[in-house]
Amino acid sequence: MLSKNRPVPDSANQPKAQPLPPPTDSATGKTPSPRLWRHHDFRALWVGDTISQVGTQLSVFVLPVLAIQTLGAQEAQLGMLTACETAAFLLVGLPAGAWVDRWRKRRVLIVNDLLRAVLFASVPVAWWFDVLSLAQLFVVAALVGVCTVFFEVAYQSYLPHLLDSDQLVPGNARLQASQSVAQAAGPAVAGGLLRYASAPLIIFLNALSFLGSAVFLARIRSCEERQTRSGRRRLRTEVAEGLRFVLTHPLLRRITACTSLNNFFASASSALFALYLLRDLDLSTSTLGLVYSASAVGGIAGAALSGRVTRLLGEGRAIPVAALLSVPGSALTPLAAHVTATWRPLLLIAGGFLSFAAVIIYNITQVSYRQRVTPPDLLGRMNASVRFLVWGTQPLGALAGGALGATLGILPTMWLITAGGFVAALPVVLSPLSRMRDLPRTDSEPIH
Repeated sequence: MLSKNRPVPDSANQPKAQPLPPPTDSATGKTPSPRLWRHHDFRALWVGDTISQVGTQLSVFVLPVLAIQTLGAQEAQLGMLTACETAAFLLVGLPAGAWVDRWRKRRVLIVNDLLRAVLFASVPVAWWFDVLSLAQLFVVAALVGVCTVFFEVAYQSYLPHLLDSDQLVPGNARLQASQSVAQAAGPAVAGGLLRYASAPLIIFLNALSFLGSAVFLARIRSCEERQTRSGRRRLRTEVAEGLRFVLTHPLLRRITACTSLNNFFASASSALFALYLLRDLDLSTSTLGLVYSASAVGGIAGAALSGRVTRLLGEGRAIPVAALLSVPGSALTPLAAHVTATWRPLLLIAGGFLSFAAVIIYNITQVSYRQRVTPPDLLGRMNASVRFLVWGTQPLGALAGGALGATLGILPTMWLITAGGFVAALPVVLSPLSRMRDLPRTDSEPIH
């Protein structure tokens, strides 16, 4: 996966001094690029992902609205829809990492973009012929989830192949910023479009976005080595190796525990959020889109401030601080039900802004650390193991949120989710990370 610069040989018969080779990164041997915006392959990855993220946010907003307003979905059915979207990380997340390590990751990214385009396009086609059902939405969500598993694992494992180790933090920051911009723009655009266009048409636009993403990913020039069959071992052995690396690493296992618990409670909230705003708080779909978008601006702020925060607090301490900062933000969601209608959108926006900012700072820091500390041949399996552990809790959280919402009511469930967010932060707050300014640069570096 790594390319080396060839040193200039010494020659006694050479009258002139030979120019020195360009400096290389000590960890990767690659020549560092001075600016990421001039890096052709990263730019193609960045643009393609940005297009895909905007389309994804359209569907994240429109799918539950379509299920609620067109197909009459209730709490338990919305929980099932959210669970279907993430069930693949629980079911195929672990072997996906071993497979991705064996394949060319650029091809994995392109193929799964094309498959998601076809799956999303099936929704407006079914609606056009008046055969759309909740069952089809469940199937589409589940299959898109499988594609997303392979895309996400390949995506995070591919970035260290394109960039030097000291470029991973700014590279991840730019990608997280694009995701945050998409989260800010997507729901607002979707909320506005719903006034003039149907939800299935907006989902068709999402399908086109995945085609656009595939076009830009195809422009990446860098070609990685494919693992030879002679170097392969049994799939079970390779999967276990990646899982063992994550679970035995003293810092990664704490970060993984925190993220896993947080995703469980966040998914429970996500399953009920649209119904909570549209039915219980009596907000319009355009206001719902505004709340989603304005909240996501916090993610943009988090991506922009992540470098300053890590320099101020240190990489280690930034992780538990960011995990704790998301808790008061999430508390404003149920608190909105106890204020007048005028203040409800403002509280929801403020809470979302703080939560998004904290989560993005947390993600940029811990993902960059994971990529840096993992041996190159383990990247796919490490990412798949982490995804299995942290995203595998999402379908369980969505089902729990739907069941609790139907039994206790949405508002009490939202307060329980807020308390769960505090519990989720404890694995990193009560860990060496709270005392560390700098994180180890390699897996062999001792942890103090």
